[in-house]
Amino acid sequence: MTDALTDAALLALRGREAELFSAVYQAFAGQVLGYLTAKGVSDPEAVTQDVFLAVLPRVETITGGVSGLRTFVFSVAHARMVDDHRRQSRAPEHHEFEPERDTRQSSSAEAEAMGRVAPGEVMALLDLLREDQREVLTLRIVAGLTVDQAAEVMGKSQGAVKQLQRRALNALREHSVVKEYVAP
Repeated sequence: MTDALTDAALLALRGREAELFSAVYQAFAGQVLGYLTAKGVSDPEAVTQDVFLAVLPRVETITGGVSGLRTFVFSVAHARMVDDHRRQSRAPEHHEFEPERDTRQSSSAEAEAMGRVAPGEVMALLDLLREDQREVLTLRIVAGLTVDQAAEVMGKSQGAVKQLQRRALNALREHSVVKEYVAP
């Protein structure tokens, strides 16, 4: 491609900066892009543009004709390639996040609390309560029913269910077994 840009054409374009730069870019951009790609530059298109942005202000002052211009363009390209490799070596390696490969797990507070209290202990605590208090706690806490739903299941009023739940929790708080789990 550099055949189109000769020493005579380079001299003829002196003083016409836009046309000179366009001719230089057309003559060398493909080769610079290929060089940067072959050298493993992370973004060869962007670095190619950087090379020509560095060449543009000095293109009219370069001596040695097309050969000198080629040497200058590729020396700038080489310097940009070295800069890119240094930047890559200092930057952390980036990987896409793959959720299916993430083995970390964090359990919920509820799961941790239930892990600390064995099911046998829960049953022993519930056995300390009267039958209706045990039923309310089982429906409200274990089954996760609302006050309205628990009242309907038990055939009691909402107020009665709230009262039973409060009394059951207070009764549990009084036992020494529970005091180690529940801070006052």
